[in-house]
Parts: sequence; C-alpha cells; structure tokens
Amino acid sequence: MAEQWVPQAAGLQQLIELLKNSSSSDSEVQRQVAQQLEQFQTIPDYPCYLVYILTHGKSESETTRTVAALILKNNARMLLKSPTSVVEYVKANVLDAVRDPSPMIRTNSGTLIASLLALFEPQNWPQGLFYLVTALDSTDTGAREGAIDALDKLCQDFPRKLDVEIGGQRPLDYMVPKFISMTSDASPRIRQHALSAISQFASIESQSFNANIDGFMACLFRSAADPNPDVRRMVCTCLSVLLRERSDKLVPELSNVASFMLYSMQDKEETVALEACEFWLTFAEDIELVDSLRPLLDNLIPALLQCMIYTEDDLAMLEADIDDTNVPDRDSDIRPQHYGGKAHGVGDGHQDAQHAFKSRDASGDDEEDEFEDYDYDDDLDDDFASEWNKRKCAAAALDVLAVRFGADCLGALLPLLKDRLWHQDWLIRESAVLALGAIAEGCMDPLEPHLPTILPYLCTQLQDPKPLLRSIACWSLGRYAHWCTVNIEQNQYFIPALEGLLRTVLDNNKKVQEAGCSALATLEEEAGPGLAPFLEPIVQNLVAAFSKYQHKNLLILYDAIGTLADSVGEALNRPACIEVLLPALEQKWSALQDDDDDLIPLMECLSSVTVATGPGFSPYAPAVFQRCLRIVHESLVRYQAYMQNPDMDEPEKSYLIVSLDLLSGLVQALGELLAPMITNSDPSFMNLLAASLQYPQPAVQQSAFALIGDLAIYCFSVLKPFLPSIMPELISQISGEPRAEYVSVCNNAAWSIGEVAIRCGPDPDFVQYVQPLLQSLVPILLHPKSPKSLTENAAVTIGRLGYIFPSVVAPHLEVFADPWCQALGDIKDNAEKDSAFKGFCSLILNNASGISKAFLPFCHATAKWQAPSLELNSMFQQIFSGLKAMLGSSWEGQMAQVPEPTRSIIRQRYGV
Repeated sequence: MAEQWVPQAAGLQQLIELLKNSSSSDSEVQRQVAQQLEQFQTIPDYPCYLVYILTHGKSESETTRTVAALILKNNARMLLKSPTSVVEYVKANVLDAVRDPSPMIRTNSGTLIASLLALFEPQNWPQGLFYLVTALDSTDTGAREGAIDALDKLCQDFPRKLDVEIGGQRPLDYMVPKFISMTSDASPRIRQHALSAISQFASIESQSFNANIDGFMACLFRSAADPNPDVRRMVCTCLSVLLRERSDKLVPELSNVASFMLYSMQDKEETVALEACEFWLTFAEDIELVDSLRPLLDNLIPALLQCMIYTEDDLAMLEADIDDTNVPDRDSDIRPQHYGGKAHGVGDGHQDAQHAFKSRDASGDDEEDEFEDYDYDDDLDDDFASEWNKRKCAAAALDVLAVRFGADCLGALLPLLKDRLWHQDWLIRESAVLALGAIAEGCMDPLEPHLPTILPYLCTQLQDPKPLLRSIACWSLGRYAHWCTVNIEQNQYFIPALEGLLRTVLDNNKKVQEAGCSALATLEEEAGPGLAPFLEPIVQNLVAAFSKYQHKNLLILYDAIGTLADSVGEALNRPACIEVLLPALEQKWSALQDDDDDLIPLMECLSSVTVATGPGFSPYAPAVFQRCLRIVHESLVRYQAYMQNPDMDEPEKSYLIVSLDLLSGLVQALGELLAPMITNSDPSFMNLLAASLQYPQPAVQQSAFALIGDLAIYCFSVLKPFLPSIMPELISQISGEPRAEYVSVCNNAAWSIGEVAIRCGPDPDFVQYVQPLLQSLVPILLHPKSPKSLTENAAVTIGRLGYIFPSVVAPHLEVFADPWCQALGDIKDNAEKDSAFKGFCSLILNNASGISKAFLPFCHATAKWQAPSLELNSMFQQIFSGLKAMLGSSWEGQMAQVPEPTRSIIRQRYGV
C-alpha cells in the first residue's frame, strides 16, 4: 500500500520551489522559506514528498534533492508520529538513494539513512540494515560506496545500536569481517570508510570487534603503504584509537607502529602528517604509557621539531612578512567573544588586595586541566583560518612530553636547539623558539641553569627583521614570564623583557602587536604589584597603541590594560598614569554606541581600571554610571518585550552583564561617594538591580549578586533599606545541589550574604534570616560533591553568622563543625577567613561540646594559620585553655590523638 502513494502535483511543485529558494543569499527569502516549510510539517505525508524528491526527482538539481534529504534528516523524529503508511513509504523508497549515480546524493542519502536506522533502531528495521549490508557485495562501485558511506556514518554516531542481537544473530559478527575484507577494495573511498567503520567499535568493548582485532591490525599494517592519502590518514587515526582503547594490543607492535608514524609525520599530505602528530599527542597524554614512550624520545623529538617549521603553503596563507598596521581588519579576523558574569570564590588564584574571595572565573569549576593554560589554537601566531594544523599539534605534543619527562625531554632536545637557535635559516630559528616556549612549563627546573642564555636570546629575537620570528619570540617569552619576575627587584631579566615587549606592542606588524600585547599581559600578571615602579612607560606605550591598532588588536589592548590594573591595583591611582590613561579610554568610550560590540571588552577593561584608580576615576564616574544604568534599563526592557513576544530574537545579555560588572567597579572605586548618584538615579538603580536578580540567565544573576556584595562592602548605606526585599531572593539562590550553570550564582549569593551580615551586625531585623540561611548553607558543607569554592563560601558565611549571632548558630555546631574545619583549613590567611574563624570560635565558646567530634579537624585548621590576628589568637588561646580545664585528666589522651607537627604547634602557641 505504501508503494501506491502518489504526490499531488501542485503541492509537489510548490515544495520543489521552496527547496530551490532555500539556498538564496537573501535573508528575507530564507526567513519566508523557513516559515512555509514549517507549515508543510502539518501535512501528514510531508516526509513522503521529501523522499519522492530525493529518489524520483531525477530531473531536479542535485542541490534541491540534497536539501530534501537534509530537511528530512533534521526533522526525522516527526516520523515517530506519522501514519504507518507514511513511515512504510519512506522506508521502502529511501534505501535506493544510496545507489544513485550522483556521489553527492549518495553521501547525503547515507547520512539520512543512518539517522533513520538510529531512530527506528536496527532491530525494528532489520530490512534497512540488511539492504545496506547486501549492497556491499554489489558489482556497482557506486552502490558499494553509498552503502559503506551510510554504514560508516551509522557506526560513527550510533555504534552501540549496532552491537545487538537481531533474530538470534549479531549483525556485527558478519559486518566487521566484511569491513576488514573491504579494506582491500579497488575504491579508495570504500577502503577509507571500511577502516573508519571498524574503528568505531574499539571504544564500546564490542565482542565482535574484539574477536576480529587481530585481523583489523593486520589490515592496518597492510594499508599503511596505501597510495591514497585519505586511506593513510585513516590508518593513522585507527592506530590512535587502538592506542587509546586497546594499548595492550598495540604496545607489543610499537616498534613498527612508531616507525610508521614517524615516517607519516613527514608525509607530503598535510592531513596525513597531522594525524600522525595526533598519535603522539594521544600517546603523551596517557600517563599509563609513559614507560613505553620514554625509549622513543630520541627519535620522536627531532621529528616533532621538523613538523614545527613553517611550510611554504603556511607562509603563503599568512602573508605575514609585511608592515600591515594600517591595513583594516576583515570581519573574519575577529573571533567571537564570550562573556560570563563575575564570580566570587575562595582561593582560585585571581585575588585582589581587598577581596581574597573575589575572582572573575565564571565557570564555577575548581578543577583545572593540566595543560589548560596552553591553548595552541589560540595562542600561537599562525592562526590562519584558526585551523588546528601539524605545526600546532607538534608543539602541543612537545609541551606534554616536557611535562611528562622533564629532564629526559630536555636532554634529547637541547643538542638540537643549540644548532637551530643560531641557524642561518630564520624558519629553523623560528621553530626552535617555538620549541623553547613549548617546553617552558614541563622543563622548568632543568632549564634553570640555561636561563642566563635563554632569556637574553629571546629578547634579541624580539628585534628580528622577520615578523613571524618576532611574534613567536613574544609568545615564548610570555611562557617564561614567571622566571623573568622571580627577582624583579634585581631587574636582571625583567627590564630587558619588559622593554622588549613594550617595543613589540608598537610594532608595525599586526601579528607582532597581538603577540607582544598578549605576552605583556602575562608578564603583568606574574609581576603583580612589583610592576608599580615601571607604570609610567607601560601606560604611555599602551595608550600610544590606541592610535596604531586595528579592530582585532584593540580588543587585546583592552585586556592588557585591564590586566595591568588588576595586577598593580591602587598603584595606578597616580596623576602620571591617570592623566594619560583615562582620557584615552574616555575617548574610545565616547566614540562607541550602546550596541557596539567593542563596548563590551572596553567595559570589562574599565571595570578593572575603576577599581585600581579609585577616587582618581571620580571625574569620569557620573557619565559612566549613567550610561551603565541606561544600558541595564534598556536590556531589561528588551528582555521583557521578548518574553511577551517569543517570535522576537532573544536580546544579547552581554551588555547587561558587563554593565553590572562596571557598576560593581564604580562601587568599589568610590564607595560612599557614589551614594548620592545611586540614591538620585533615574531610572532607580536599586529597582534595576532587583530586576536583574530575577533575570532568568545565570550569568546575569551572577553579576547582580556580585554587585549586592560590593554594595554591602563599600556602600552599605544605599543597600540597607532594600534588604527586606532582597534577602529572600538571596536565600532562595543557595542550594546544596545547584545545577552546574548555577554554581557561580549560588557562590555569589552565599558570599554576598556573608558581607551583608558583617555590615548589619547584631541587628534585630536581621536575626530572622539566620535559621533559613543555616537550613540552606549547612547542607552545602555536608554534601560530598559540593564544588570546593561553594563549600568555602558557605563555610565563611556560616562563620560570619556565628560571629554576629553566636547564640542562634551555636546549637547547630556539632552538625557542621567537622566539614567546616576541613573547608577552610587550607585556604590562605586573609580578612574573610579571620572573620569566619572568629565566628567559629564564638560558637565553640557558646557550645564547647559541639566541637567534641571535630576536635582533630579544629586542631589542624588552627595550626594551619600562619599569623592569626591578636583577637583571633586570643580566642584560640581561650578555647584550648577552656577545653583543657574541662577535660582535666582526659586532656593528654585527647592531645595524643593529634598527629605531629600539629600537636607541637598547638602546645607551643597556646601552652597546653
């Protein structure tokens, strides 16, 4: 009955015209086509029309037929609700498309069929799978190519759906050996797909794959010399898969595999060489294979160095040997920027002088990837088309090898570098400088004796005539920024590095400007407050770059200025810096419209500059404050309109986020001086802030809660009257198990409540919130999977509540004492930790028995203090003396359970 379906001529022609128009470059035409196609979805037999055009519309263009296949693939789930006759027609007719004479139609039909097989499940549509497998034996090469293409896609996307029994048999028991045999097919396309399809089953522990793994490895070794580069590339890919998933089978054959991969790294086809490099990166990243990799270093490292040399094709694409500072950037040069809200966390490494708990990390993730700071795809200068390539992959592999093998890696590399760093060919010198940067982290200790040679050398390369060498020298020197600043007061390495990078910031080549500006920002971070004596020339150079930089580098310049402000803090608040820097920033600020994308990075920069310059920013504050307020108001109005009319495009939230962050910066900079502006604002600052707290996007809420905390610290007078309306919202955001995207929101809410509580003090109006807060905060401490930053913030806030209302919190001490001590025991001494521990001590003094089960963690946490304040130290003394008196003869037995050196520290400090 399905075969008898016949399309209506008028409807068929209308749909064909729509499919033709869908490729129009006119956005309005595309929008109309999308609307009309959406209406077609209400027609029950719409899928039949699409399949008919794909399979029977031979007179139509390949593009039109392909669009029909893609639309059905993207909307395949509608078949689950379609009439049975429609589904049967689709199943009965779509399979023949893999035999179409057109390679384009076969390829896109394969994608569609793979999706349909996954949707219906092979065991529910065995005819579809059987059809494809049978077509593998066709005498028609095109039919075999179409079938293996479809099966490869199915294996890639849904391997587990094939690893099943159907009618008492396992299809893979036949398919895997069949695929292996097809790796000898005359068609290179079939050989490539066959290898790809087999490899997909290595990671799912398929019994069919494991039973044929020896045959698979044999066909890989046989295919290693295949004349087709796509097949050779796939061999490299499959060997990487086996290394990752079945190293037990590959390691015994490592001698042959390594020889093949080292040879393939020099393949004339870039794609083959890249896959071979990827193999070594996979190898190096697997810590369990370190002993197998070590003997290969002497052969591997020279091969990686060779891959790091620019090719002629690279140089042609880069067009980097010119002074292009006056050449405007293309839109394609600018990468999309992503902005998240400001977060407050404990001990995350991005702290300022007043906020030991403050950071700009919006992820809420406490774990850092081992190689997270080395993003070769972003940091290296050869970012043509932002493509991952052989050069970047080889550099990344060398970086991981340096981390894994340290001195052994350096021992193999150093003799090669000695020849290359002074080579007459600048391309070889450039690759050696890249290698120096790549090993900086992993070879930190064994490199130290060589620093008196390495660092001056890198500084000389900043002046090389070749822009690419200057730019990679910037990047590499940035990797050594820590070493440059270790003895900053002696200026032995720091001054030459700083002077060299400041010159590159004003280079006439845009790539050098970019690399120099980025490396300078890294040096600023490492130098921190030690940069203060050098501020004037740094500021002058950065401001001079405003008149020289094109669009892309201007964004990097904003970041370098913001990093400078974060690094030196209030040292920036000096006339010589303010009179140069702020007018230049104000000029850029005034030139941009409220919806200009460049306003976002500029506002991020200003958020840091306002905090650093403090009162020095006062002349510019009114205009900045009013504009931020306007942007917040307009963003909220647009979002409200969007909520009432979902057909509108969702408004961009980045402007709202950075405006809230800049308002936070102004609050920190001016404190109570900002109070009149806030009080008299129109629209109302506090009303806009309250609305931002309700904005259903975590990044916005994150910044809004951060602003609440900053108001509590610096401008409490304007916040206090609004606490009755704001506190319920703050409490509602605290959860022991927040969704991942809301961790930083919860973090900031917990942090800001602690700041509010400290400023409120023992206010009788605030005591009503203490019990609800404990009900929300204590479960965070007790939950074993709470993020570290959230646990720490919760502990601090509980401590502060205990400091203000000890009699209310003390009865609960036994419940949270142990995890509380563990949460804050290891963080650095600072004011927030001090106030939290004073509160915790107050709880013990009010309920000494509450610490009985957490005596040992409390001793550890106390001993970790390096320099407790006089008041806190006195409280520690009072607690230990009181406990000793209370326990009497049992005291020594209690102390005997405290391990050294904690016990000695407690006895020595407090005489107990």
